[in-house]
Amino acid sequence: MKKPLSAMATKIQASTTLAIDALFKKMQEDGVDVVGFGAGEPDFNTPDHIKAAAKKAIDENFTRYTAAAGIIPLKKAICARLLADCGLSYEPAQIVISNGAKHSLSQTLCCLLNPGDEVILPAPYWVSYLEMVNIAGGTPVVVEATEAADFKITAEQLKAAVTDKTKALILCSPSNPTGMVYTKAELQAIADVCVQNGIYIVADEIYYKLIYDGKEFVSVASLSDAVKDITIVVNGVSKTYAMTGWRIGYIAAPAEIAKVVANYQSHAASAPNSVAQKAAMEALQADQSGIEAMREEFQKRRNFLVERMNQIEGVSCKMPEGAFYVMMNIEKLIGKTLHGVKITCADDFSKLFLEKGLVATVPCEGFGAPTFVRWSYATSMKNIETGLDRLAKFLA
Repeated sequence: MKKPLSAMATKIQASTTLAIDALFKKMQEDGVDVVGFGAGEPDFNTPDHIKAAAKKAIDENFTRYTAAAGIIPLKKAICARLLADCGLSYEPAQIVISNGAKHSLSQTLCCLLNPGDEVILPAPYWVSYLEMVNIAGGTPVVVEATEAADFKITAEQLKAAVTDKTKALILCSPSNPTGMVYTKAELQAIADVCVQNGIYIVADEIYYKLIYDGKEFVSVASLSDAVKDITIVVNGVSKTYAMTGWRIGYIAAPAEIAKVVANYQSHAASAPNSVAQKAAMEALQADQSGIEAMREEFQKRRNFLVERMNQIEGVSCKMPEGAFYVMMNIEKLIGKTLHGVKITCADDFSKLFLEKGLVATVPCEGFGAPTFVRWSYATSMKNIETGLDRLAKFLA
């Protein structure tokens, strides 16, 4: 008789976003005329100069293991970019380069948490945060950030959730899935609670370049030395440079934390991809003007999507301030019957919308928001128009 598998691992749920995207792609392969709004990646191609840097690295045989925490030139490029863009001063020894920001987040939590340590998650949260905390042996503590509050928690809510077991807060701004951005004053109030209680801030800032309407991005670590000393900044090249498949992310952290994470990574992953590190260097060091063109296109799509969605009876959404997601509120549809099926939650809606409406969206139950559905506008304007036309027809 076989012995049971890990109790922890068998409790982990599959990523909702990746599952929806896989089903969408399978339908495409089968010739179904389906449009997708699930994947969290830019639909732009990686810029040619970045691809050229990777080709050069291959031609020069830069294809062997690198140092476990990444190559020094890339660490220096990250330090320079953080200083220029966020006003953050770090040394290369404080940088750990990993196989994507997701990898950075996961192993950072493994290095911070002891069994039973609590991690505060503002909800809606990115679907993987909760499972990452569970994998690391921690206990997720969910604090609801309501739509009326622009999907942002307050310092008072945070303070009320703190116990003697609280070890960390995961803060994502601009947010996946809500697209909302914390102001400097809001960040300062939250950071003050963390400093006072000795709580680490795991700051997921992967969307920091995708902000709209002239809003200001503020890295929480830039608020003061005291805040920086308890903050692990997580970032990468995936969203800003359309490099999702290259899998390069990083943390910037106090030296003692970076050392522990680097040691952990040396056993868990050996090292980041050598060729992708060279490509990331080019992305960070080259002219940055191409980012603005992508940001402007996303803003144009966002404006169209939000305006049109709010004209469709039965659903609504708020105007996001960053990233490339819209949270569609389906609260008015809960309990109603559509196409012969009673809608009890977002999962019901998204499954039926995909089957009958031929549109793939992400139900947000796994994001701590059971009456919301996430749309990604990292797709063409034509697809957005088609998707909204199908939504209107589906609900009519």
